[in-house]
Amino acid sequence: MLIAGNWKMFKGPSETRAFADAFEPPDGVDVVLCPPFPSLAAAVDAGLSAYAQNVHWAPEGAFTGEASAPMLNELGVQGAIVGHSERRRLFCETDETVARRTIAALEHGLGVIAYEPVWAIGTGKTATPDQAQEAHAFIKALMDVPVLYGGSVKPENADELLSQADVDGALVGGASLEVESFTAICQSAARIRS
Repeated sequence: MLIAGNWKMFKGPSETRAFADAFEPPDGVDVVLCPPFPSLAAAVDAGLSAYAQNVHWAPEGAFTGEASAPMLNELGVQGAIVGHSERRRLFCETDETVARRTIAALEHGLGVIAYEPVWAIGTGKTATPDQAQEAHAFIKALMDVPVLYGGSVKPENADELLSQADVDGALVGGASLEVESFTAICQSAARIRS
């Protein structure tokens, strides 16, 4: 089971190091942090598995503000989030650009797939366990890959969501910013996996 913490635009390098010092992932769970670009090196240097929050499709070029998969590989980053709803809504990502980013990420060994209901984005609402199971089963019928649930995952609902047969983990937003709440979610995953 994989638990990924998407920090969005929170926590600079010093805060990332402090989080890493206080965080001890439980055995039996793969844990990934997705800090902002300036904090990726701090996360990797602290011994944490790190994913970027975005990746460009080109290996290099005149793309101000972007980072390529080879750059992330060199840094020690293991995956990337592409097509996140906020990137689509706020930065005009399209199906075409998401597909190009996804192909580049996969070609360079970076990966993560998550499902978040559109109606849950930024609302604090969470799918019911049955809704999450149904959506994950559908996605897995199309692709043979692990699928994380994203959408207001918190310590209070982690057990129910993570215990669904086709839910392979969680992409955690706000609850991943505090060591205690993120640890509690990781511990839920460890209990369910054992």
